[in-house]
Amino acid sequence: MPKISDPVETIPRIVVDDVHKDFKLRHTHSIKETFVAAVQRKPLTSDFHALDGVSFTIGPGEAVALLGFNGSGKSTMLKMISGVLTPDQGQVLTRGRVAGLIEVGAGFHPDLSGRENIYLNAAILGMSKAETDARYDDIVAFSEIEKFIDTEVKHYSSGMFLRLAFSVAIHTEVDILLIDEILSVGDEPFQKKCLARIRELHAAGKTLVVVSHDLDMIAALCDRSIVLRGGKAVFDGGSHEGVALLRSM
Repeated sequence: MPKISDPVETIPRIVVDDVHKDFKLRHTHSIKETFVAAVQRKPLTSDFHALDGVSFTIGPGEAVALLGFNGSGKSTMLKMISGVLTPDQGQVLTRGRVAGLIEVGAGFHPDLSGRENIYLNAAILGMSKAETDARYDDIVAFSEIEKFIDTEVKHYSSGMFLRLAFSVAIHTEVDILLIDEILSVGDEPFQKKCLARIRELHAAGKTLVVVSHDLDMIAALCDRSIVLRGGKAVFDGGSHEGVALLRSM
């Protein structure tokens, strides 16, 4: 008999529908500059259209790269999917548990130890204490900072911070993993270990959305790319084609 596909697996994990996001850019940096600009009737602020009518869907198990130059809207889009930002217009819908490696150490408390921050960050990502207990040893082992696990994280280097944040995120029971330039920090052996773990998650059917300026890594890791330019999606297709387009811009 022909295999009947599970209807749940045909439902998108991420839906981005006509999303707009503007930011106010200030043109003065002091009270004196503001006063002078006001007297001269110069604008004190202007609108920056970070996202301008972006739409796409991402299905279960896809690995998608968001590509574009600085200011194109990539990181803003990733923060929309994570729920850190909300659209001014349109909507962003996600299905399943989302873990975002967007800002290293977000959700970490500097005065708590690495051990305490594992439980705090895991709870923020939706894990129960029992789930964290079961994964604790694996999280610490992957981070390679066992010696410092009971030290307050304010004494950690940026590399140690990264290792712990990444390790917690990839050991959660995640459906969607968001990654923003996280692999640009840390030494090469750890980067390779992170990439190997990301590939394992993809092979296990997890949905990945990646932002990186490492175009070769993007082409190898992701099947699909969405190219953003000036806050608009100008390409949606294969990762190699998206990388080639970006390099030709």
